[in-house]
Amino acid sequence: MNGRKEPGPAGSDAPARPPLVRELLLVAGLFLVYKLGRRLATGHTGEAYRNGHEVWDLERALHLPGEGAVQSLLLHGDGPAHLANTYYAVVHFPATAAFLVWLYLRRPAHYVWARRILAAVTAAALVLHLTFPLAPPRMLTATGLVDTARVYGPSVYGPPGTDRLSNQFAAMPSLHFGWALMVAVGLVVATRAWWRWLWLLHPLVTLLVVVGTANHFWLDALVAAALLGLALAVLRPPRHTATGTGRIRARHVPARDRALAGAGR
Repeated sequence: MNGRKEPGPAGSDAPARPPLVRELLLVAGLFLVYKLGRRLATGHTGEAYRNGHEVWDLERALHLPGEGAVQSLLLHGDGPAHLANTYYAVVHFPATAAFLVWLYLRRPAHYVWARRILAAVTAAALVLHLTFPLAPPRMLTATGLVDTARVYGPSVYGPPGTDRLSNQFAAMPSLHFGWALMVAVGLVVATRAWWRWLWLLHPLVTLLVVVGTANHFWLDALVAAALLGLALAVLRPPRHTATGTGRIRARHVPARDRALAGAGR
């Protein structure tokens, strides 16, 4: 496969689709850089706990609702907590990947825009992870919150001291929430169905899950939303283009009918 973009349909103004292999390598490379970068933020346990207590105290000073109010809804039985932990563990990456694949196939211009937004937000998040290590509320006894993943399962993390696969002191910002919000915003912008606003339920549920499972503070989500808002302000979305179906129908109108239509103008 050469490095040229795949052409759009003949006679249409459809944007060219970026080469698939290049995009796969680019997304995989960005993911690896992020994972390696997060590993550089490990080893700051004391600072992460201090920052965690400071964030907790700041939220109380700002009179934000307690994370425990959300978690109490999950602790009325094993089922809700287990379901929330499962959502946290299995929805984050697949939902974002499915979002990018759909845009790549159906809205190439929006795909490039969304990929740039996600890369910008993730890069900014990595900088914060490196400069502001933060222990999640489930690790702080002062919060009184339960580590629902450890108690009810499933858990994606091992013991903090021995976990070599992830950096558990990278709570701010919450990329779970930031990516979910971008998925919703991207689908609202790229589609025209009346029910597209229902996609906003994805970041809403994600917010309740990350807070209720004590994996994130409210401020983690607010910072993620602020970073996304800044990226959206700088990187503007493309104009909405007609769907492939609409273009095909237009191209298959018989020449005689087109001539009659032109004569009637």
